[in-house]
Amino acid sequence: MVDHPRARKVADRIQQVVAQMLDTRVKDPRLGFVTVTDVRVTGDLQHASVFYTVLGDEEARAGSAAALESAKGLIRSEVGKQIGIRLTPTLEFIADAIPETAGHLEETLRRAAQRDAELAALAASAQYAGDADPYRHPDAGDDTEDLDER
Repeated sequence: MVDHPRARKVADRIQQVVAQMLDTRVKDPRLGFVTVTDVRVTGDLQHASVFYTVLGDEEARAGSAAALESAKGLIRSEVGKQIGIRLTPTLEFIADAIPETAGHLEETLRRAAQRDAELAALAASAQYAGDADPYRHPDAGDDTEDLDER
């Protein structure tokens, strides 16, 4: 999927047309609350991958995937009419993994914050293993004067 300027413009237009079609013309009862998140078009404008998310549980996602697959021909014909290029690209609907990835990242960040809090609590109650200042200081009257005389 190359990002040519013309391919990007066609992809943006396809995204608008598909979103409009899902909102107004596709009347499938299986179709849930679908949001078109991105469209990627190949450099030769022959194939378009439409990424979407569905609000709801796994059953709503499966029903929406089936509805999109059955309405693919209607949506493709409307895309061909509205974008006005010689060859209408084939459409492939791909469920976007953004919500699952975001949930996984939030869980990971929550666990890291919890571990940081535990470590801070341990550090606050920690004590030195030996003296607080283990280094020798010449003004403390150590045996350093004896070493200079030898």
